[in-house]
Amino acid sequence: MKFDFITIGGATEDMTFYTKDGVIIDNRKDILRQKLFAFEYGAKLQVDNGYSTFGGGAANAAVCLSLLGFKSAALAAIGDDNRGLSIIDNFQKKGVDTSLIKKISGVSSGFSFLIAGPANEHVVFSYRAANEKLELDKTDLNKLKQAKWVYLTSLSGNWQKVLDKIFSADNAKISWNPGHIQLHKGAKLLGKYFKKTEVLIVNKDEALELAVSSGKYNRRNAKFLDNVKNLLQIIKDWGPRMVVITSGQDGADVYDGNNFYHQAIVKEKKRINTTGVGDAFGSTFTAGLKMFSGDIRRAMYMGVCNTASVVGSMGAQAGLLTKSEMMKKIR
Repeated sequence: MKFDFITIGGATEDMTFYTKDGVIIDNRKDILRQKLFAFEYGAKLQVDNGYSTFGGGAANAAVCLSLLGFKSAALAAIGDDNRGLSIIDNFQKKGVDTSLIKKISGVSSGFSFLIAGPANEHVVFSYRAANEKLELDKTDLNKLKQAKWVYLTSLSGNWQKVLDKIFSADNAKISWNPGHIQLHKGAKLLGKYFKKTEVLIVNKDEALELAVSSGKYNRRNAKFLDNVKNLLQIIKDWGPRMVVITSGQDGADVYDGNNFYHQAIVKEKKRINTTGVGDAFGSTFTAGLKMFSGDIRRAMYMGVCNTASVVGSMGAQAGLLTKSEMMKKIR
């Protein structure tokens, strides 16, 4: 089978706990850690609610794309445990092809532990587990070359070897939302991949980290680096055809080398959980480019519609819109 999208990265179970005991600390003196989510040292914290849902970048994107009507497959690794079976079952219920899933013997499936505060701010502790064992074989590479798009998310383990293989799949367009492991290596190492990237998607903090990592802009003042247009231009110069920067409540910005585009958020009816909003926006934006022949404005609006829906539901996948629901919104 030829796929419209193959998503690559993590598949996990997400365990989320809500507490009112955390505080947000303003830390603007550190441009890479402008806000901190803190708890009293040694305290015993009250948990108000707890939930178990499914997540992981590749999983979230694959479910999103499938619901939007595309033939999608997830290329991820799970363990030979009950959690892995549940992850597979969830994929099948959401119409995601599981033929490319790697089952690793003797290893547990990945999970994430999320702590969420009263205003739905959160921090994520991620245990990659089987996700670190992801490797690509010849069958995978043939499938990638036949796919129309590859949606690439956070990788771990021997991730550089995996990246080299992915970016050898010349026929597929690559939309890439790098993980923190990749971003910490900086622009110099990632530059050779950026040159083959159709769409590069990062949030504003990640864009700042990339800009600083190059060493070229370290002497520029904070005001310069805090300007989204400057960040878009800096990253675009490294080679991706299109750069996307998401900025939370400030919406999203795109630069294609010719024009800047800005999209404000769509106000959600209720705000329950912000987990997975980056995956929802990035994969929906990429879907919109394919659906509407490169129409950036329409793709951006699709992205914020889906993120508004996701934050109104628990977990990264429950609020994702179907194709018919999305069409009603964008009309």
